[in-house]
Amino acid sequence: MSIIQAAFAAIVGDENVLTPETEGFEARHSDPYAFDPDYKAVSPGAVLPANTSEVQAIVKAANELGVGLWVVSRGRNLGYGGAMPRRSTDWLLDLGRMNKIVSVDVELGYIVVEPGVSFFALYEYLRENDLPYWASVPDLGYGSPIGNALERGFGYSAHGEHSKYLCGLEVVLPTGELMRTGMGADAESNATYVYKGGNGPDVIGLFQQSNLGIVTQAGIWLLPKPETTAAILVAAATQEGLADLVDTIRPLQLNNTIDSNVIIGSGLAVASGIMPRAAIFQGEGPMPFEAIKAVTEKIGVGIWNAKFGIYGDDAIVKAKVAAVEAAVSSNLPDAKMSVHYYDDTVTIETAHPGDRGQLGIPSGDLIQMAAWRGGEPAHTDFSVVATTRGSEAQRLVDLVKETVNSYGLDHVGGFTMFGRHAIMLNLLAFDKSNLEEQALINTVFAELIEKADAAGFAPYRAHPAFMDRISDAYDFNDHSLRRFITTLKDAVDPRGILNAGKQGVWPKGERPKK
Repeated sequence: MSIIQAAFAAIVGDENVLTPETEGFEARHSDPYAFDPDYKAVSPGAVLPANTSEVQAIVKAANELGVGLWVVSRGRNLGYGGAMPRRSTDWLLDLGRMNKIVSVDVELGYIVVEPGVSFFALYEYLRENDLPYWASVPDLGYGSPIGNALERGFGYSAHGEHSKYLCGLEVVLPTGELMRTGMGADAESNATYVYKGGNGPDVIGLFQQSNLGIVTQAGIWLLPKPETTAAILVAAATQEGLADLVDTIRPLQLNNTIDSNVIIGSGLAVASGIMPRAAIFQGEGPMPFEAIKAVTEKIGVGIWNAKFGIYGDDAIVKAKVAAVEAAVSSNLPDAKMSVHYYDDTVTIETAHPGDRGQLGIPSGDLIQMAAWRGGEPAHTDFSVVATTRGSEAQRLVDLVKETVNSYGLDHVGGFTMFGRHAIMLNLLAFDKSNLEEQALINTVFAELIEKADAAGFAPYRAHPAFMDRISDAYDFNDHSLRRFITTLKDAVDPRGILNAGKQGVWPKGERPKK
């Protein structure tokens, strides 16, 4: 046993210090979807603490030993690097054993959880205890609500922008010191989980997509169970319908007729969650429009599809649905709109599978999308920020589609709309057993970054292999934002212990030369 293993084992026990020789290590503590041949870092080991005190002790030991740590909540951020560090010398600090639901306040509507809690576990807790709340959930339920929110992930309900609903973080700093944000800084406060501010700056954002600290628990604001939920699908029949669809939805979000974020997916994006490409088209090169049209008709969706929820008292929901129907009828005369209504007794057994996200019900169904190209399923995502102008959405789709099609790939993607901004998500699926396909994805991703940057767009997160390139794109005033963050990094983490290179923020002495 090495000195490092022995030091960590003294804190968490031998059985909670794992190495690549440990059975199952690679499946849990690597990137199962790695595609860059020059970037496949394998950690020398993983240490699994059970509580905040053990995290503090591990961080202090890492400082003493000069060992880097790469922190993951559950390590299930598949498509964005999984549990793979940026430096092959960094140990993984896996918070998966910290899976306690600490407390819940039914009156005020929040729950306090640790980072190892999954969306599945949170859903079951609320259900088993018959609590009058929902949690917002993303595509796949095995991830961490804390980890997802810290990476600015999202779900599909009225609380879909997950980072907005975090309040009261407990953070282990890179020195091992413990800190609480906002009102939690007052040891006697009873408002830690209801008010984000406090005395001075609100620092919650400093721990999102960050390597400045380790969040060991947080409060999450829950959505009161609505009397009625309307799960709505608007299907546009033409390729050109995207711009009108976006321009129709935006004002309905801005005036709060639509409560949730809105998922807009191409017909192929919907199909990819149901079947592999080979079930639709076996030819080489991008799928022809005739085949795309045929499969959308077969599964009953449009070329572009908007999915969202409306929540509240029954009369209010139905009035809002009528307003949406009027807008769709006026602006999208060829579109079809369908509505499923649910009351507050809806469960996973009674919900339509396609509506689960809008109803706060987690699933694992959409992992099917990774199998789009067959072989051993794998994927990454090109995730770009845009405004919610229809013309801009169409311009971005044209740019991405032209690029991926030029390499023989299908455009499988869409947008998540939040009123004023949207995140464009583009699935880049590949066969992970095929080295040529891995290299192809690496090439395509790099070209997409360059073309998007030149057109005024930038990704908001990506696989670790591309974090430096994306950081370079945020170049205002000679990268002044990055220089500010690295100044903070040097101050709070002088030894460069935590998540070196995350989002392109490196410790002093390791920063890429430009």
